[in-house]
Amino acid sequence: MSFSNQSFSRPGNSLFELEFPQTVGTYTSYAEAQKAVDYLADNKFEVQNLAIVGTGLKSVERVLGRRSWRTVIGQGIQSGVTTGLLITVVMVIFGRPGSWLALLAVALGIGIVLGIGFQAIGYALSRGRDFTSISHTVAAQYEVLCEHKLAAKAREMLQQMPGARAAYFQ
Repeated sequence: MSFSNQSFSRPGNSLFELEFPQTVGTYTSYAEAQKAVDYLADNKFEVQNLAIVGTGLKSVERVLGRRSWRTVIGQGIQSGVTTGLLITVVMVIFGRPGSWLALLAVALGIGIVLGIGFQAIGYALSRGRDFTSISHTVAAQYEVLCEHKLAAKAREMLQQMPGARAAYFQ
């Protein structure tokens, strides 16, 4: 079994490592960095020698709302109803229930009890964190890195990219 262009015998060899990487472009958004790599790919550059690296990382947490026992129970009921309906559908498709209405009632009841239970346990373990949120890691800027042997060629090609000259003066 052979792998082309990759040597797995060297210790520390990683898909994310470049040999002596050099910055060929710096961008304020991932979309701009991706556009630069796309441009290089469209112009037949060996893009397997590139990497996009986010620098200046920070964690952003977006608070979605207040959390109380009332909202916890509401979320438990909501997830329980969904689970109960899913179980009912599966049982109706793969089984021959005597009364699908009785099956629906039992599945919803069990789903709601389990949903509330799991939500309550999660809330109790959060030690009174009274809000819900989502977290995301974002970068201040994105660098396109290239293997040292092709960096000059990549820079030259990126200077030919439409809008590159205007971006240089910003």
